[in-house]
Amino acid sequence: MSNLAKTEHQGGFSGLLARLETLTVSLASVALVAIMLVVTADVSMRYILHRPLGWSYDLIGTYLMVCVFFFALSDTLNHHGHIAIDVFIHALPKRFIHLSLAVGFALSAVLLAMIAYQGWYRTVSAYTAHNLISVTMPWPTWPSYFLIVVGSVLMTLRLALRAVAHAASCITGREIADMPPPPITAPTESEHGT
Repeated sequence: MSNLAKTEHQGGFSGLLARLETLTVSLASVALVAIMLVVTADVSMRYILHRPLGWSYDLIGTYLMVCVFFFALSDTLNHHGHIAIDVFIHALPKRFIHLSLAVGFALSAVLLAMIAYQGWYRTVSAYTAHNLISVTMPWPTWPSYFLIVVGSVLMTLRLALRAVAHAASCITGREIADMPPPPITAPTESEHGT
């Protein structure tokens, strides 16, 4: 990894963004644990006491799952955890790879920015209208939209940084962008029991 790519991860705006991503992925982990605890409590109450929690699926579906999904997106991208098809990537010229990744990340940033904008619009609308979920527990809907906004804004910023880094790598011919590690193609010891 080049010094510029290392700097991208260690300091500056990208470093601040990485710290925010660590915070949000930690919150996503807490939400996942909360989902497991609520489901366990609901199942126990349902089959042992015959009194299920009427609000469990609404809490999980409206708030917790949204938090788990959107708060983990940007950190996953930062650590190259999203699915990538890289069968032919090593046979392509480096500048073409960086150009195509810059275009892809830039278009994705535009899409996520639109999602963030729409989420913000819905957050404000739901908050000012005092929208509630019409189920057993009348919970407000705006926090769910706000979670989408936070996750989408972080993802938009990470995508924009990646687009700029790949565009700079394409223009200069230097490895400025952080590339994913190569795939592991050799069998590991634990894979075949040896």
